[in-house]
Amino acid sequence: MVIRALLALAALPLLLSPGSAPTATGYWPLQPRPAVVHGFDPPDSTYGAGHRGVDLAGHVGQAVHAALAGRVVFAGMLAGRGVVVVDHGAERTTYEPVAAAVHVGDHVARGAVIGRLTIVQSHCFPQACLHLGLIRDVDDVYLDPLTLFGEAPIRLLPLWRDLPWASARDIGGQARGWACW
Repeated sequence: MVIRALLALAALPLLLSPGSAPTATGYWPLQPRPAVVHGFDPPDSTYGAGHRGVDLAGHVGQAVHAALAGRVVFAGMLAGRGVVVVDHGAERTTYEPVAAAVHVGDHVARGAVIGRLTIVQSHCFPQACLHLGLIRDVDDVYLDPLTLFGEAPIRLLPLWRDLPWASARDIGGQARGWACW
């Protein structure tokens, strides 16, 4: 049984399909690394209820940084709050509520200051927090922004998916052979 477990662990990198593990290329938009106040909860339908981003704890006036390099495509008021949107090619990030320090058309580097956090229409009122969104451009689907930082939840699946649940258990009822992908 120990040999089987060691072989499963050794094979784990081979079982992960390319692109299945997020690449941590993003720069945290609030420094130091903020606490996640409210996680990503995508809606079941286009106009359904959900949380299309993450809320990061911050304080009023705190510098907001671009998570990735890109071009500013929106910087202004939207529905009564300051919003900055940066296009990165295949996706775009959204930041709110922010008093923009950039203008439409500006190119920003990863980690560049794009504005300051405000309290106006904060998702965490009376505290201040930054709502960070990530949208895939090709189909306007919201993605979990924590994938930019290698922080997305891990989904565990049985290593031997073709066997019934009872077969993946051994003596003592302990689950064995779990892998991430």
